[in-house]
Amino acid sequence: MRRNQVASNPVPDHVPPEMVRDFSLFTSAGMLPTPNGDPHAAVACVHAGPPIFYSPYNTRNGRGTWVITRAKDQRRVLQDAETFSSHRSIFASVLGENWPMIPLELDPPAHGIFRSLLNPLFSPKRVMVLEPVVRERAIALIDRIAASGTSCDVMKDFAFPFTVNIFLGFLGLSDDRLDIFVGWANDLLHGDDVKRPAAARMIVAFIDELAAMRRKEPVADFMTFVVQAEVEGRPLTDEEVRGTGVLLFVAGLDTVAAAIGFDLAYLARNPKDQDLLRSEPDRIGLAAEELLRAYPTVQMIRVATKNIDFEGAPIRKGDYVSCATMIANRDPAEFECPNTIDLAREDNRHAAFGYGPHRCLGSHLARREIVIGLEEWLARIPGFRIKEGTAPITYGGHVFGIENLILDWS
Repeated sequence: MRRNQVASNPVPDHVPPEMVRDFSLFTSAGMLPTPNGDPHAAVACVHAGPPIFYSPYNTRNGRGTWVITRAKDQRRVLQDAETFSSHRSIFASVLGENWPMIPLELDPPAHGIFRSLLNPLFSPKRVMVLEPVVRERAIALIDRIAASGTSCDVMKDFAFPFTVNIFLGFLGLSDDRLDIFVGWANDLLHGDDVKRPAAARMIVAFIDELAAMRRKEPVADFMTFVVQAEVEGRPLTDEEVRGTGVLLFVAGLDTVAAAIGFDLAYLARNPKDQDLLRSEPDRIGLAAEELLRAYPTVQMIRVATKNIDFEGAPIRKGDYVSCATMIANRDPAEFECPNTIDLAREDNRHAAFGYGPHRCLGSHLARREIVIGLEEWLARIPGFRIKEGTAPITYGGHVFGIENLILDWS
């Protein structure tokens, strides 16, 4: 046990000692940056224990959380916004401030008002309109990779340039600062106590500047839509514009790229599945759902608004409650052989995009990016493997990630 961390975060008096467990998505085995690691498999060990327990240090700042392990219990928490609030100012707190990312950190009824405003921008119909642009970007990047040799760093050469380009296009921006933006996101999500506030300040300044530009010179993009939008007959406040812009910025820069990285790492290690999808591309859509189940990237935190006894756990007002997608997706009560990756698995009720009113706003676009990325990669790159002498680095945390993924097809 990491006693120094536990000691700095004493277990609250209302938590029974027998419900405390030495576990953290940040520091437990397999969570720190690990060559050839598998943090998703490492997390699955919690299912050998109680369905809910208390971790004294399961957030980025070392704060304790209740950990919900069963998918059905996570659904109960995530669907009950009255008891389990989303407003925790995860981003703003890095700056010592207290404003919500919108609509993620709003509770009903305000959440529904802003969600209804933004839903049309991410609807299946809107994603269909964007699909040719997404596919064109994937093809251009992969053809460039294929023409330049027989190996590449997938995250740097494909996953990030592909997904971030789509996001930048949504914001109405060019690729000129792509590497800078990815660096900000990496520092924010995975950096230390110096890098995280610095990155947060730069992101806020950028969003504020972009909003000011779009007010003066509107164009057909997301930020123009936000600064011109109205809710309940009034324009959005500066803080609401900032909260909406920051959420899109942070969500668009990391999670889909990480998902594609984990997917390609799996296929590199499993040539039979790789060959199957290459020869039968119609299977890729179903396979992508199983890979989303096996390799989700996000932990969701809620804050109890009142005292409640939940499945035997004495949760009290103000307690943090963790609903980690990677834990729900390995629940043996929900999925047969949960640690076996079966690309033909059907009725895949995975939690990669969450549950309830806060289910991921961008899930339709994320799905299409992943499927198109895999389709075009498998159509254009021959049988690939992890390059000999290299090892991808994986890590846990609030958002799981992978880097140094060097693929070879020589």
